[in-house]
Amino acid sequence: MVTITTEVATTARWDDVQHALTGGGDGASCQCIWPVLSNKDWNTTTTPQRIEMFRAEIDDGPPPGIIAYVGGEAAGWIRIGPRTRQARVPRTRIIAAASTEPFDDESVWAVTCFVVRREHRGAGLNLELLRAAVDYARGSGARLIEGYPVDTGGERKRTNDLFHGTLGTFLSAGFTEKTELKPGRALVTLDLTP
Repeated sequence: MVTITTEVATTARWDDVQHALTGGGDGASCQCIWPVLSNKDWNTTTTPQRIEMFRAEIDDGPPPGIIAYVGGEAAGWIRIGPRTRQARVPRTRIIAAASTEPFDDESVWAVTCFVVRREHRGAGLNLELLRAAVDYARGSGARLIEGYPVDTGGERKRTNDLFHGTLGTFLSAGFTEKTELKPGRALVTLDLTP
């Protein structure tokens, strides 16, 4: 049995974050900066600039995500944090129209990205990452977590189309489906109030 562990993404774990992001897919070029930039700003940045932005975000804290380890090797990543720090969320029309939470509320957090290295896919890492992210959010004072997953309807999808996570993963972690954002995408929430 392979051991899966998780850790928050701190400056000391920068190399592990990079290892998790660069195992196939768009993680290496995106650097998980897409959720924090407007489309205009995203389109004017280069990968080296995104790497520096992401490093600065981690250095400044609080940690913007969680790393999953398989047998001690960094194998996956999830971005979670206050929606107020993820500029793309309120600028995404389908989310802005569907969410009933005020976008200036620091206690509302969002899960916006999953990355799993190619060799570790299909091993349940996304669910482990999401559970760790929920614990991290709860411990950080979050009141509610939103997610915007893909509803695969049981069909296989391209990995790069699944960075939002899948509806099944969120439901397995205790989230509730609130509404359809558009065909194939859902708004899910998890209330963390006692």
